[in-house]
Amino acid sequence: MKATVIYEVLLQIGGLTKLRLSFCAANSGRNPERLKQAALELDAQRTAAFDAKDPASLHSFFQDLPTPIDHVMVTAGAPHYGPPLEMPPEEARRGLTEHLLLALEVARGAANKVRPPGSLIFMGGTGARRPRAGLGIASTATVALPTLIANLALELAPIRVNLIAAGFVDTRLSASILGDDLDKRRDELRATLPIRRVVGPADVAALAVHIMSNTALTGATYDIDGGQQLVS
Repeated sequence: MKATVIYEVLLQIGGLTKLRLSFCAANSGRNPERLKQAALELDAQRTAAFDAKDPASLHSFFQDLPTPIDHVMVTAGAPHYGPPLEMPPEEARRGLTEHLLLALEVARGAANKVRPPGSLIFMGGTGARRPRAGLGIASTATVALPTLIANLALELAPIRVNLIAAGFVDTRLSASILGDDLDKRRDELRATLPIRRVVGPADVAALAVHIMSNTALTGATYDIDGGQQLVS
């Protein structure tokens, strides 16, 4: 099975999925040394460091990929938080379009590289689904992504397209965002989540592998938050 992951340097999810599948990886964080180290540890077939948000770089990456491949998983991209009326217009524009355009450009690039019934898997989130003050931009982009994914599943059929929507996942990225509040957040989730534990990268990786291997799955969004939406 050949698969490609386009991921952020700080995000552990892509690395763990890559460990399960032994595939080549692309690093949107543009940190070649970090990527080289990960490739050596995980025996990746090939690597490329580039900015996934740049359409020309993304197109070049897919052009250079060997054909065929079986799966593409994209964990790059992050929501833009902040009061929408105070956000500079350019930042608001990026927040509304960046993640959606990334999915569209990946679909363009992968269309002639992935062999059916292979798949594209994108990462989204659940935290901004409910309207809240300060989340207008992130919420709009969050609820739009599943619709785009469902349509891409029709456009690319029989290649499959799916979305993983995660709640809090205990990664280095989470640690970098929360800082000293990380342990407090972990304790809160252990006490309140129905599963009574914190969701980790391995949970997301296992779901991704299942979506890749189950050829009946396409056009859907799969929540993985330990039941966080049920109690928040």
